[in-house]
Amino acid sequence: MTDGSARESMFTVEATPVKFGPGAAHDAGWEMRRLGGQRVFVVVDPEVLVRGVARPVLDSLAAAGLDLVLYSEVETEPSLAALERAVAAAREARPDAFVAVGGGSAIDTAKVANLLYTHGGGIMDYVNPPVGRGRTPPSPLRPLLAVPTTAGSGSEATTVAILDLPELGIKTGISHRALRPAQALVDPELSRAAPGAVIAAAGLDVVCHAAESFLSRPYTTRPRPATPAERPPYQGSNPVADLWSAQALRYGGQYLRRAVESGDDTEARGMMMLSATMAGVGFGSAGVHIPHACAYPVAGLKHTYRDPGYPGDKRFVPHGFSVIVTAPAAFRFTFGADPAKHLQAATCLTGRSYAPDDRDALPGALLDLMREVGAPSGLAALGYDESDIPALIDGALKQQRLLAVAPKQPGRDDLERIFRDSMHNW
Repeated sequence: MTDGSARESMFTVEATPVKFGPGAAHDAGWEMRRLGGQRVFVVVDPEVLVRGVARPVLDSLAAAGLDLVLYSEVETEPSLAALERAVAAAREARPDAFVAVGGGSAIDTAKVANLLYTHGGGIMDYVNPPVGRGRTPPSPLRPLLAVPTTAGSGSEATTVAILDLPELGIKTGISHRALRPAQALVDPELSRAAPGAVIAAAGLDVVCHAAESFLSRPYTTRPRPATPAERPPYQGSNPVADLWSAQALRYGGQYLRRAVESGDDTEARGMMMLSATMAGVGFGSAGVHIPHACAYPVAGLKHTYRDPGYPGDKRFVPHGFSVIVTAPAAFRFTFGADPAKHLQAATCLTGRSYAPDDRDALPGALLDLMREVGAPSGLAALGYDESDIPALIDGALKQQRLLAVAPKQPGRDDLERIFRDSMHNW
């Protein structure tokens, strides 16, 4: 077999069916009936429940005559213990379908509850190695209807569920195509009540999802797997994923600032919700890499940061902020792998043209966006200093599933430079 024939020759693109537009939430009952649900475990973010944001969904489900079991003990950036409580509640309820209403934390909680209720075992059995055992679900899960209420995590379109492991000083996840929701209802009206800081963090996560997948290594550079089962979920950039990711970048550049400024700007928040779904489809095929690999230890190593714009008193680094904070330095590092594509990503985000050797084009565009939406200025603003860099590197190196998709492979020295350069972005 020649080197050429030993390379991957195909890619896969899968997408959650999505119903988008104002009023989409009112179709929840009809959609759940279509999916075959009768006894439904409904996971709702507690803040979303208190603010009445979930009411259209709950009313629609009830009007369809469904038997509802409501669960709202959802943590922002859920811990292992929080997910285990949701799993126990699902097992007690014995549903035949799931609904999730909220941001990425609520949707991820529903994904994990569905997985463990359907197939048994413990959460760490399914967590990605080397942190967990990487068990593969043997068959599809119960239907999950995902209804996002923020302008961005994209969890309604992805195969991933993220959890926080503070005792290990890291965040990690479960990734398998079985976790992908059966249907998504993306209703811009549901994002009105979300605070600006939540929209900023979620929207920056969208931008990073899109940029990382767009700039991931081409799928044809991977070794061909011995069997179809060994083909990874994150396959590298490909023509279809690139289309979704590029458009998500354009929408992020056009609408994120407006979406942060006003909950009443449903056009901007709606387009950010749509861009989140689009980026989710893009990175669900192509993958994310260095900024997300760095984000897991950034979010998991310390729990001292408190963003004043987030509801509640929990101290944590919002996922979007943990991702974006190292992205400028990461993309400066990967620039040489494909300068033209890095410049194309910057143009999608800003609409501007750049010189062919401008390695600061994309980092500069990201830094401008971060400043304008009120993101933390660097790792130091999140409570880190240079003494933490070795532990951050160790945490990032555990994310080999992500780093394998990077267009340029980072070693310890490269990650040290990325973390050091990200300590003070401005």
